[in-house]
Amino acid sequence: MKERQAVTAVTATRYRDAKKREKGAILDEFIATTGYSRWYARFVLRHQGRRIQVSPQKTLVADVRESLPRTRRPVYDQQVLVALVKIWRIMDYICSKRLRAVLGEMAELLERRGELKCEVETKKKLAQMSAATIDRLLRPERRKYELRGRAHTRPGTLLKHQIPIRTFAQWDEQRPGFVEIDLVAHDGGVAAGDYCQTLDLTDIATGWTETAAVQNKAQVWVFEALKNLRENLPFPLLGIDSDNGGEFINAPLKQYCDDQKITFTRSRPYRKNDNCFVEQKNYSVVRRAVGYARYDTGEQLQLLNELYGHLRLYTNCFMPTMKLLSKERNGSKVKKRYDAPQTPYQRVLASSQVSDPQKERLRAIYEPLNPAALKRKIDRLQQRLTKTASRATRAPARGKKLSSGAKSNPRSVTAKP
Repeated sequence: MKERQAVTAVTATRYRDAKKREKGAILDEFIATTGYSRWYARFVLRHQGRRIQVSPQKTLVADVRESLPRTRRPVYDQQVLVALVKIWRIMDYICSKRLRAVLGEMAELLERRGELKCEVETKKKLAQMSAATIDRLLRPERRKYELRGRAHTRPGTLLKHQIPIRTFAQWDEQRPGFVEIDLVAHDGGVAAGDYCQTLDLTDIATGWTETAAVQNKAQVWVFEALKNLRENLPFPLLGIDSDNGGEFINAPLKQYCDDQKITFTRSRPYRKNDNCFVEQKNYSVVRRAVGYARYDTGEQLQLLNELYGHLRLYTNCFMPTMKLLSKERNGSKVKKRYDAPQTPYQRVLASSQVSDPQKERLRAIYEPLNPAALKRKIDRLQQRLTKTASRATRAPARGKKLSSGAKSNPRSVTAKP
């Protein structure tokens, strides 16, 4: 490149001073030396180093290597950015591909609820915005919420191998009603004593998720919570798949499934990916909402269940998810294909196997909901949980020392992506 620039600087002066017949030979020589096209070579030789007198005191020297900055006005102005950031925060900082699927609809809904004010043109731009543009506009905001060292429960790969205990119907992952269940421990890294557990129930076909907190993993509390969660489902419960813990594999639950004609299966021992759907929700729903602190008091149990009452509506009605359709391996690369992002609420309404009366009841629940108000309630409950966890952490420092193995450093309840 430097050699071309040097040749251009020498040849340009000679080219401009030459006669018309000589310019052709100089141009051919210059093209052979630099490899430029004839049109570009002529442009460079005409303008490089050209001196323009703009005033008695000022002379400009042309340099074809310099380009003028673009003067085109940005399509997405500050009003669009403000609205986008507000909706992104209300939607719990989800990724751009999921956000794009509901961005236009969410802008209309929040405006009807009085949570957002924006012009018609702004809403139109939000509706047509691509995922790549959302990532570009949100890049400065995302830097504010970056965390380091986040670990623990991670979503698993799609794998389904069950060892059936009792089968009344064929297991059908495309039909709403076949669910996976699991417990999430809130021990704060210290497994001693009793502490709260969250029962997580996830429907495979729609992604509908229900959660309930219990005081410990005794089968009596888990069984009672499971029956309560069944009442909240917008479709009949047809099948349950669990791990091999004693809180699930017990006579009362088996007898209950026998009596209610519910298919009951269990995963293989020590194979967490067998329950990959609920394991994914353990992180994306439970851990993101309540974190990794220790909860072991009646006050915290009540706060957890109050939070889950709002979280179920927020997650199932407004948070879109993507389902894996196929996975192809080519050497060391894996290519995955996903369906269009949809909320569990939308997937339930789109299912032909859910009855019309059940869909109408679900629409009646959805209609008055305000996602921004739900998010504020969830944030307030998270802050209260944080305070109770902080008090429990500071208490031993004023009294007796912690026994060996009892130290804990609970993480914050709120977790930003």
